[in-house]
Amino acid sequence: MKFLHLADLHLGKRLNDVDLLKDQEYALKQILSKTDSYDAILIAGDVYDKADPKAEAMTLFDSFVTELVRKEKKVFIIAGNHDSDQRISYFSSLLASNNIYFSRKFEGVLQTISLEDEYGELDIHLLPFIRPIHVKRIYPEESIKTYEDAVRVVIEKSNIDKTKRNILLAHQFITGSERSDSEEYAVGGLDNVDAAVFDGFDYVALGHIHKPQKIKRETLRYSGSLLKYSFSEATQNKSVCYVDFKDKGNIEISTSSISFLHDVVVKEGFYDDLMKENYSEDYIKVILHDEEVYPDARARLLTVFPNMMKFSIINSRTKEEKDVIAEEEFENKSIADLFIDFYKIQNNNHEPDEGRMQLLMDIIKGMEGEN
Repeated sequence: MKFLHLADLHLGKRLNDVDLLKDQEYALKQILSKTDSYDAILIAGDVYDKADPKAEAMTLFDSFVTELVRKEKKVFIIAGNHDSDQRISYFSSLLASNNIYFSRKFEGVLQTISLEDEYGELDIHLLPFIRPIHVKRIYPEESIKTYEDAVRVVIEKSNIDKTKRNILLAHQFITGSERSDSEEYAVGGLDNVDAAVFDGFDYVALGHIHKPQKIKRETLRYSGSLLKYSFSEATQNKSVCYVDFKDKGNIEISTSSISFLHDVVVKEGFYDDLMKENYSEDYIKVILHDEEVYPDARARLLTVFPNMMKFSIINSRTKEEKDVIAEEEFENKSIADLFIDFYKIQNNNHEPDEGRMQLLMDIIKGMEGEN
């Protein structure tokens, strides 16, 4: 049986206040084109970016799943930490009649769906995102202090038949995986779950971490997020994961890249060099290294990179990356305030002295007198 594993769609997400719905639609259409030779789709959580998703995001997901039904694909979906398990499971019993299986509200054990192919029976297990408190309420007698304790107890209580082929969908942070800035995590690493907890499963389809990666073994892996959802993900190659599961112990895994309507890119260098680059409508963060930066450098760079989302400066005076105030915030500050902000960026957070401020005021008064 052949599976396509994806996760972390985050439908409805905005990047620096830019709506990504068209970008997400573009990516989902690519995925639909990749499903023809596959029997089932595994979606490992964070379907939406918010527990209360906007109507447009729900409509996009509805059209995606409807097309999978038209193609006669089986679909398995769990709730992630960004999802509402109640909303995700709405109409789940009815949808199961069309081979669309949503994780139900967590009740203490894995939800299992049995399939059959020429190699025999195969069990798909659904584990929505859980916290220790969710499991402790159901098993108060158990020692459950960490996320690892919680997941371990649920798996133990579920009595998995390890002689069968078993696939688990889960949405947790596995110890050793590489995070990105766009992910939520618990302070102090309390959300860590050791990979050994999942040893009883032949393949574990993970969601939650946005970088595609395997953990400890080939068959324990994150598919990664649908798109790049932060500039820390700029160098990542987003992909979907293909799983060809034959008889027990015989699994072939491959990946296929996702292309973007707009890529997420970091451009770093000197102003004159960046101004010579080709026009690009990608979502861009610019980092300048010039010692002296033109006051209107940001506005000029927008003629080359119209979707520039962040503009920062690193030089001998700033010492570290300093974000320059976005254009849409200008109207809320006076000329003096804007000058102070810019001066601080250029001079390692030091404010201008009285002499410089007086000079600025004299220039402003002179300009107003001319008008």
